[in-house]
Amino acid sequence: MKDKNLPDDNNSKSLEELTQEVNSIIEELEKQKDIKNSLDDYQKLIKLNNIIEKKFQRKSKSISQNMKEKIENITKKKNVKRSK
Repeated sequence: MKDKNLPDDNNSKSLEELTQEVNSIIEELEKQKDIKNSLDDYQKLIKLNNIIEKKFQRKSKSISQNMKEKIENITKKKNVKRSK
């Protein structure tokens, strides 16, 4: 699913908020007796899952990049000390 197909209000929510929303939908689905009436809720769950996955991937990439930069800085400092 493309990001542009997802509602903007969900894209601005935190991972915790999205997870809470997913949990509440799941709770409601578990209470329902007729699954046929729940199609919209299932579709919303799929969309929310995609949003969470994308946010997680972006966050993971950001963390990896930050760690890489920190490691490079530490390595540079060690190399400067050795060359003195």
